[in-house]
Amino acid sequence: MDATTQKDSAPTNGNDGESGKKLKWWQLSLLGVAFTIGTGYFLGSGLAIKIGGPSVLLCFLLAAIGTYLVFDVLAQMTSNDPLEGSFRSYAKKAYGRWAGFSSGWVYWSSELLIMGSQLTALSLFTKLWFPSMPMWLLAVIYAILGLLIVWLGTKGFERFENVFAMIKVSAIIMFIAIAACGLIGWLHIGEVQSIPATIGAYFPHGGIGVWSSLLFAFYAYGGIEIMGIMATRLETPQQAPKAGKMMLALLTCVYLGSLVLAMILVPWEKFNGEHSPFLVALKRFNIAYVPDFFNAILIIAGFSTMTASLFAIVKMLVILAKDGDAPHFLTIVKLNRPMMAIALTAAGMVISIAFSILMPGKIYEYITTAAGLMLLYNWMFILITSGRLLELTTFGKAKRYVGLLILLAAMSGSLFHSTSRPGFFISLGFILVIIALTLYMRSKWRSGSASPTSTETIYVLSTKHQARSFKAKVKSKGNK
Repeated sequence: MDATTQKDSAPTNGNDGESGKKLKWWQLSLLGVAFTIGTGYFLGSGLAIKIGGPSVLLCFLLAAIGTYLVFDVLAQMTSNDPLEGSFRSYAKKAYGRWAGFSSGWVYWSSELLIMGSQLTALSLFTKLWFPSMPMWLLAVIYAILGLLIVWLGTKGFERFENVFAMIKVSAIIMFIAIAACGLIGWLHIGEVQSIPATIGAYFPHGGIGVWSSLLFAFYAYGGIEIMGIMATRLETPQQAPKAGKMMLALLTCVYLGSLVLAMILVPWEKFNGEHSPFLVALKRFNIAYVPDFFNAILIIAGFSTMTASLFAIVKMLVILAKDGDAPHFLTIVKLNRPMMAIALTAAGMVISIAFSILMPGKIYEYITTAAGLMLLYNWMFILITSGRLLELTTFGKAKRYVGLLILLAAMSGSLFHSTSRPGFFISLGFILVIIALTLYMRSKWRSGSASPTSTETIYVLSTKHQARSFKAKVKSKGNK
């Protein structure tokens, strides 16, 4: 292992050691399903239905294909050369320090926005029980609880996530079971909606509706980056693509099945971004405590993904700081915890909560759009990086271009609807700030005033050599 790989593979803090237990491919698939399901689906799907109508089913199918194409190349890079920084480290290996710097900070920004949307979703769910409480206060409570779990360290985080993962999966299973009982007549629900019989009924807002809702379908699949990182724990890392295929197949079936049932039980026009479509559908059954029970599960699911985003932000900050792409003080460890990284993350959460005070009416829609776009910016860079690092076949190259086209369609679609347009400009603001910082840092790196790391010369002067070495490693593994 060369010095570059050692640096990228260094532990991010004193308590981040992984257990020696290895995963089988099907275990990684099930974990991927559990970690991906969150507020992006439970609440964000309401926005997708509102914008696209029944055609949202096509959007979720396209998003599943696009997600698979991204994970496929990420899994190949991970299995061939596992690095702790995952896509950020591969970007740096392919294009140099500027790519690692910008990719890392785009990821940090995207997770910050995702965390903000999750805090808002949690507040919306909780207002069902406490309608008089302001959203910002509820967001503060959940933020403090999330910070406490991160404070417990990796082991504490994993214990909570294992429990949360089972609860999230059970939520959708419960909804499907109750809805199925209603449709076969075991529970009284009255009149149900018929399946759209015409093209106009299936595409009520035309092609623009499908185009605009595609972004929110992608948001429900956010989390494949975690699978890319966890793939290093597989017994056979080369089975990472297989695990991704199974995970996305299961996830897509669950998503499409539950969405179909929700739109059969309730007219799609009644769904929006303020209430979970599944909670709205369950209220039709008039079963005591079921809506409250499901709402509690939604809160747990949202809190789980919010905490995962919080944990990922802290981890990425420490990785960036250790590699010289963030202030060095972020590596400071107190009580075996990265205190400065946690403090900066807490400051970012304060900004997210401030948004909820300034724009309480539309905050979830705006931040969800921005978060989804920032997520796709990262995914696009993963596809671009793979073209440099992987020895792709003709079919592999074709898949890569199809993935890029689907991602571009989702991103551009946000401009065609008033709900998502403000979020596009929020995400653009983040990107412009990161570009400006990258250009500024590049000038300092070139002048030598930024005290580059020992690996910087390697990355700046010979990124093409690094990419060729990576491809050679891939080819040698393929010949074994």
